[in-house]
Amino acid sequence: MTGPARFITFEGGEGAGKTTQIARLAERLRDRGAMVTVTREPGGTPEAEAIRGLLVQGEAGRWDPLAETLLHLAARRQHLERLIRPALAGGRWVLCDRFLDSTRAYQGAAQGVAPDVIEALAQPVMQGLEPGLTLVLDLPPQAGLARAAARGDTGRYERWPLSHHQAIRQAFLDIAAREPDRCRVVDAEQPPEAVAAVIWQTMQGRFPEVA
Repeated sequence: MTGPARFITFEGGEGAGKTTQIARLAERLRDRGAMVTVTREPGGTPEAEAIRGLLVQGEAGRWDPLAETLLHLAARRQHLERLIRPALAGGRWVLCDRFLDSTRAYQGAAQGVAPDVIEALAQPVMQGLEPGLTLVLDLPPQAGLARAAARGDTGRYERWPLSHHQAIRQAFLDIAAREPDRCRVVDAEQPPEAVAAVIWQTMQGRFPEVA
């Protein structure tokens, strides 16, 4: 396969609508005959899902930031080796709810783990794999947290201080500004249908095979 990897990551704060938009994109690709794997982080394999339980449950300050980073990277390694790489090698599209940019935003910008530490730890985990496209679903943290609360999401990350969520939003925007070839910021305050339309237009521009 030439061109960007058929590996699409969805990023954004709590309540941004990533799950909804992943499902819409997966359906549209499958309607065109594509093989699609939908997954999430932390998670995606039994081992990584077990680590997810440690990360999303419990009190907000449960983990030392570096320890939390290492847990995310351990889950990611299993996810890459057992699910993502085999799926890509088999010609599948992989749509992933969160990836390394979330570590940069949540553990880096919000919790203060130095960027160079995250990048150094991530290098042997990633082994050069980058998403072919990252869609950053952007909306004010207050709006996203209100959405999350309305659907009953009250995990560790939802209980972080608002200042953390503001830092996370800015981190995603900064990443997108630094890597415009990989990232597209999408206004997630729009109706879901409008967000899906922007995502599909972006897909067509990035991947000629779906145009």
